[in-house]
Amino acid sequence: MNVPSPALGRSRTSSRARRAGLASFVGTTIEWYDFYIYGTASALVFGKLFFPDVSPAAGVLASFATFWVGFLARPLGGIIFGHFGDRMGRKGTLVTTLLLMGVATFLVGVLPTHARIGVAAPILLALLRAVQGIAVGGEWGGAVLMASESAPRGRASFFAMMVQQGSPAGAILATLVFLAAGTLDDAAFLAWGWRVPFLLSGLLVVVGLLIRLKVEESDDFAQVRERGDVVKLPIAEVLRTGWRVVLLGIGASVMGISAAYFTNTFVLSWTTNELHMNRQTMLYILLGLSVVQFVWQPIAALISERVGEARFMVCSLLANVVVAAPMFLMIETARPLLVFLGIALAMISGSGYYAVLAGFLARAFPSRVRYTGISLSYQLCSTLIGGTTPLVAQALLTSGGGSVWPVVAFYAVLLLLTTACVAVLARVTDRRAPQPQAAAAPAA
Repeated sequence: MNVPSPALGRSRTSSRARRAGLASFVGTTIEWYDFYIYGTASALVFGKLFFPDVSPAAGVLASFATFWVGFLARPLGGIIFGHFGDRMGRKGTLVTTLLLMGVATFLVGVLPTHARIGVAAPILLALLRAVQGIAVGGEWGGAVLMASESAPRGRASFFAMMVQQGSPAGAILATLVFLAAGTLDDAAFLAWGWRVPFLLSGLLVVVGLLIRLKVEESDDFAQVRERGDVVKLPIAEVLRTGWRVVLLGIGASVMGISAAYFTNTFVLSWTTNELHMNRQTMLYILLGLSVVQFVWQPIAALISERVGEARFMVCSLLANVVVAAPMFLMIETARPLLVFLGIALAMISGSGYYAVLAGFLARAFPSRVRYTGISLSYQLCSTLIGGTTPLVAQALLTSGGGSVWPVVAFYAVLLLLTTACVAVLARVTDRRAPQPQAAAAPAA
């Protein structure tokens, strides 16, 4: 009888891990592309096309409000798809979320504006944004688990980082497409150019589905199913025994979610409207920043494996507090190089923490309710804090008469809250680390 050698087994495991990591990266990139193009369009065109009867500043606030609708829906997506992901598996759930996001985004691209159908236009826009939120609410947690639960022993955090790479990669794609559309004159851009990024989502989704359908189920879930340890109602189990960990997970995720919307949405709107910077210039700056993040995150993940993840995250967040005021003051100059350098200061420190966040949260919950646990933590944070970031920052800027200091204070408070929750959650996770995987969900 032929017995597979250990080397062959390791090779197959490594191959499965790479396929799972690639599928998670590609799928999440497409999801974030779809999510980011909405944020970019909110800052540039939605106020003019869907809320034309109010002042430009009020139109921006109204478009940011529809942007927030997606965040309101994200916990619902986390609960729905977390339930099926913990009961039926990660793979099928992720195929569904990708398809749902693609359809909603494509429909935004063909949606009539206020000039054509009146008040129905912003209502339909908000509904499609809600569908986007439900899809991405289920996507992130499943992609993290598909990558980390299929990873070689000791590399779960690095493979989870591949999911976090989807954020800058999606931002790069979104910015490139908007840069191409932005070469049109203003009339053409407002008439049809802004729709192109949304319509291209249909093609990207087909590519993502072809890759994702070839991936096998994650190892950890397969073991849960073999043990007969599948939970009938994961959300009830998590809230009954691990609600304190969920609260800490919400706090630990604050800057991981809100930082991107400070730069890609609020800063884009602030610089192109109040500071009168050229739209194309700002898109080039955001493109460069996304490249910096994409290159830095794998390096940060490797460093964190050496120095300890919690220590690395706390140091990164505290460094971000130090550069908060210089960042906003440099942006306020409206000089392109200073704007880029200012945001890059915060990007390097903040994205280092973000690279490690996914694996850090995944370890806080046992495998049988992990999809629901991390999805609930991350997506509730997106609703309570992340999605309101551009809305609150714009309101602070407007009420402060254009002064940036209230926004600086808001940014710093979010950083300190995140730091405290990361530190406490790390201690809670360390206390339960020796317990078996199949033990009851954690209680802080």
